[in-house]
Amino acid sequence: MQETENREQGTAGPLRVLIAGGGTGGHVIPALAIARELRDAHAAEVRFVGTARGLETRLVPEGGFRLDLVRSGQLKNVSLATRLRTAIDLPLGVMECVRLLREFRPQAVVGVGGYASGPGMMAAILLRLPTLAFEPNAVPGLANRLVGRWVSAAAVNFTQTQRYFRNARVTGIPVRADFFAIAPKSAAAPPRLLVFGGSQGARVLNEAMPKIAQRLLDRFANLEIVHQAGARAAQPTAEAYARAGLAGQQRIRVQPYLDQMPQEFAAADLLLCRSGASTMAELGAAGRASLLVPFALAADDHQRRNAEVFVQAGAARMLTEADLADPERLLNELSALLADPQTLRAMGERARTLARPDAARQIASMVVELARRN
Repeated sequence: MQETENREQGTAGPLRVLIAGGGTGGHVIPALAIARELRDAHAAEVRFVGTARGLETRLVPEGGFRLDLVRSGQLKNVSLATRLRTAIDLPLGVMECVRLLREFRPQAVVGVGGYASGPGMMAAILLRLPTLAFEPNAVPGLANRLVGRWVSAAAVNFTQTQRYFRNARVTGIPVRADFFAIAPKSAAAPPRLLVFGGSQGARVLNEAMPKIAQRLLDRFANLEIVHQAGARAAQPTAEAYARAGLAGQQRIRVQPYLDQMPQEFAAADLLLCRSGASTMAELGAAGRASLLVPFALAADDHQRRNAEVFVQAGAARMLTEADLADPERLLNELSALLADPQTLRAMGERARTLARPDAARQIASMVVELARRN
């Protein structure tokens, strides 16, 4: 039956899709959601192309998908030497992707942003393969801006982002179904603050929280703090809590990485976090209140623009990195929110109105449509 359906779609044999990109969890996690939807709903064979420096090296194989690695690097917010090295690696990466595409022969290529997205999408365009750009941020990253005018179609998260691409649709960001299944927090459970700065942690949060944690615990007798600090910063962050007199404090848990994030969201009353696009989508799906601290050096200030959407909807509060230079500002904001469970519940309900539960299905359908044209 599947072979008959594929013939009707104009494809030869099983549907094959290559997903290019990665780096941070904000790129890899939505890409895996798209891959699972293509595999489970359309019986597609999905392969990934990434780089050795990204989270895809762990998450993609764990997700059950094949990953090929190519050379690529950063061009923005890096040194001249790094830019020169990337400029040398880029054509080599494109050539490697051309070889992979000729070997795999996909009917469509999806670019999700990140280091490998540029070479993968450029190679697909050179070979005249159907291409779909996935762009979760209000302003596209460099990789998607470079290929935006040549891609076949694009799936975006914000209406204003459509102008950067051909045939763009607003689909939202794919989020694991577990986030949508999260129920409102029980009033009987101890209050919990979840602190995280994305998959790699956030230095500004790692430095600020130990300075105010003791006073937060004093103000809220049953409060628990769970802090994802990032693999490189977990030990220094734990030491900062110890220097603040919190060594062995059972109500604080510092982790390098939280693998079961839906469960962590479910147990939290409030999240102190960055405002990357995937984080925002998870907040909406889970219906959780947040205090957002946008990454000040994010390309085109896209994290601030992401946060403003939630703030304007009454789903979140926002502080800048400069605000955190004064620890009292963070302490007061967190205290005011944790002292008002009714406001936290209302913020969570507003966040849920911003969620798009069918994003993965819509994006997968766009990929299938492109494959039919091939």
